[in-house]
Amino acid sequence: QVQLVESGGGLVQPGGSLRLSCSASGSIFSVNAMGWYRQAPGKERELVASITSGGSRNYADSVRGRFTIFRDNAKNLVYLQMNSLKPEDTAAYYCNAAIRRSVVAAPLQYWGQGTQVTVSS
Repeated sequence: QVQLVESGGGLVQPGGSLRLSCSASGSIFSVNAMGWYRQAPGKERELVASITSGGSRNYADSVRGRFTIFRDNAKNLVYLQMNSLKPEDTAAYYCNAAIRRSVVAAPLQYWGQGTQVTVSS
């Protein structure tokens, strides 16, 4: 079994900051790309940011310059530092990771349960 567990969501005022964390645990051989997605009510789930095991990062245009993704490969952790938050950032945020469970297994996509971020005054 593999689990992704997120933490760090909450209510914050516009202009504020939050840091999300995601821990991958279980039967893991290696973790490839990790990322954060979000889904607002009535909208499709969208990619917010991703990072490869080598540290290459990709951001949605809407968050570039405000959000930073980083990871701790030794601990299978990924973080999302969110600064200058806006009401339109309000959504459920989901952690995603491509994980190999053995040396011969292909990577599979795993998801966390989601953590709510609400930006409101």
